[in-house]
Amino acid sequence: MDFSFVLVAITGLALVLWLTDRLVVAPKHKRAVAAGGEPRPRAKVFEYAAAFLPVLLIVLCARSFLYEPYRIPSGSMRPTLEVGDFIFVNKFVYGLRLPVTNTRIVELGSPRRGDVVVFKLPSDSSANFIKRLVGLPGDVIEYRNKRLSINGEPVQVDMPMPRSGESPFSLRQAEEMLGGARHDIYFMPGQRGREGVFEVPAGHYFVMGDNRDNSRDSRYPGVGFIPEHRLVGRAERIWFNWAVGSMPEWSRIGDPIR
Repeated sequence: MDFSFVLVAITGLALVLWLTDRLVVAPKHKRAVAAGGEPRPRAKVFEYAAAFLPVLLIVLCARSFLYEPYRIPSGSMRPTLEVGDFIFVNKFVYGLRLPVTNTRIVELGSPRRGDVVVFKLPSDSSANFIKRLVGLPGDVIEYRNKRLSINGEPVQVDMPMPRSGESPFSLRQAEEMLGGARHDIYFMPGQRGREGVFEVPAGHYFVMGDNRDNSRDSRYPGVGFIPEHRLVGRAERIWFNWAVGSMPEWSRIGDPIR
């Protein structure tokens, strides 16, 4: 279910009821009272609409144009984001967009390489994914042997030495420099993810998960290149963490997302 559509629909219904009450029902009631008729009680539905409309408008505007909360459901962005992280996504950093259609009406900025972005899946507009933006329009991305190259230039990766006796399927961590900023990634030497060369079309972006061997991203069919109009915003901060079956990780609250 598209929550934006539901919110817009409910707000629109409340607005229609409020206008009907103000422009039709209330004047008719006043004329009846002025003519000596008995005043009728106001319908509850109009009272509810008048009471909830301001709240709905505030929530709709804040969620559509400022910040929107999301919950991380999978480990594809580990170690940057853990399952159960609740995050705030900046909706205006790439421009103001209309709710539901996601049409940009005011241009304020452009996505940058290395941003952690939320986007609507090209094959399913009701599904929101979160990945790291790796490729800009026109870039040529190559991913082979766990190493990433952009336009023929290898991306800097600092990889720690494996521990003695460590399994090739053990999860390992490395530090990657992308877009002028460092972030950690996970990989498993003994597991193969999809490799290849990917040329990013105009108006599209290439995204990857930080958990490189456990991420459904632009390397795979069903995700592919992300059209500009599918971008929702940039993930900026963790505001809570709680995964079912475990205690909240209080130390993650307030952490910036890099």
